[in-house]
Amino acid sequence: MSTSYNNKMFDVIGVGIGPFNLGLAALMEESTEVKALFFEQKPHFEWHGGLLIEETTLQVPFLADVVTMANPKSRFSFLNYLHEHERLYKFYFLERFHIPRREYNHYCKWVSEQVRNCSFGKRVTTIEWETDFAEVSWYEGELNCQNGYFKIETEDIETGDVTYYYSKHLVLGIGSTPFIPDSMLGHSKDTLFHSAQFLQKRERLRKADSITVVGSGQSAAEVFLELLKEQPMYNYQLDWFTRSKGFFPMEYSKLGLEHFSPDYTNYFYRLSQEKKDVQLPKMDLLYKGISAKTIADIYDVLYEYSVGGQEPPARLLAKTEVAAVKEIEPGANRKHQLRCRQWEQEQDFIHESEVVIAATGYQHPIPKFISNLKSLIEWDEKGRYCVEENYQLKLSDDIANKIFVQNGEMHTHGVGAPDLGLGAYRNAMIINQLVNREVYPVRKRNAFQQFGVN
Repeated sequence: MSTSYNNKMFDVIGVGIGPFNLGLAALMEESTEVKALFFEQKPHFEWHGGLLIEETTLQVPFLADVVTMANPKSRFSFLNYLHEHERLYKFYFLERFHIPRREYNHYCKWVSEQVRNCSFGKRVTTIEWETDFAEVSWYEGELNCQNGYFKIETEDIETGDVTYYYSKHLVLGIGSTPFIPDSMLGHSKDTLFHSAQFLQKRERLRKADSITVVGSGQSAAEVFLELLKEQPMYNYQLDWFTRSKGFFPMEYSKLGLEHFSPDYTNYFYRLSQEKKDVQLPKMDLLYKGISAKTIADIYDVLYEYSVGGQEPPARLLAKTEVAAVKEIEPGANRKHQLRCRQWEQEQDFIHESEVVIAATGYQHPIPKFISNLKSLIEWDEKGRYCVEENYQLKLSDDIANKIFVQNGEMHTHGVGAPDLGLGAYRNAMIINQLVNREVYPVRKRNAFQQFGVN
């Protein structure tokens, strides 16, 4: 292992290369002179690799690629990707607005290979704020940095080599991580795992005699549907428990979709934090429901299995919480015992399953690599970032350096924070601030409805 220093001062360094920071990298490279660099610990771009199930589609239109909503003329657009891969007519004849999830991942991978400012296989381990300029080679650029800069320590995943980089500003785009509730922790990862690992665990699932999916939302539905389609071949018992009131579709009406517009984001930001925290849980069907098509596909398979009076060995049970899980029959015959409660009936029951898949959502943790910056950042009473309207974190000291956040601001900006369709808008806002001019115009009115009186 070796240690080295890249003494060049970057205008901005981004941590994490998911769709949002990838779009920022592409838009910057194409239209600005910003000296930028983005790090990702994975060896190449991969977006929810464990859920790239065949025939699953994005829940947003293809226009929600990484650049189009900010710059439709970009060479990094999805349509240009199709053109470059000689698929434009095929897509034209397909006549679909929602594209396969596997193709979206392949598209993003293509973009990541075109841009020059993305570095994969590099883990950011520590970031510090410095005021001593002795280590860096300074240059005079449009972006000034009066009294400090960020020192970023990275580790090469393959070699372990450590390199230090320097930047005036930061963009945190690490995304979300799979969440498993405490009641389901402490068990074999071979037989109790998050739905994000579904494809990696597929062969193990085919050997099981019983499988239980726990959770609600699109991921749970897609996993259940895939297991349901393979059930006749592998003969496992299949159950799906959700604590939600039912297996309901996601809100997808045209006026409902306008909640994923800059207009609604601006309206929501101006509410008090108390009102935001009350309102967000009430909006879960805007982003946590199941697509109507997936629900229809599940019903169609169940109906097909029931022909001739057959009873498919599958159970769907809503309003059901899993309070605790323990392992029974250790060893080769290991099973999980789930202590469950149907909360409406107030009835407890025990359920046994060899494999449990936790489709229990994702969380947005505060990354450990900014631990040395915590005193610099302002936090709310719940330990969350305080975020400005322009996606910049509020910093406690009056410094010229900026830290922006991608998909870590739902508590301040609303349901649109994780939405792919608003990623380019947020990136336009970030770029315009960095260069202090309007590179990408931000429209004041995008929706037909008005969300507030003024």
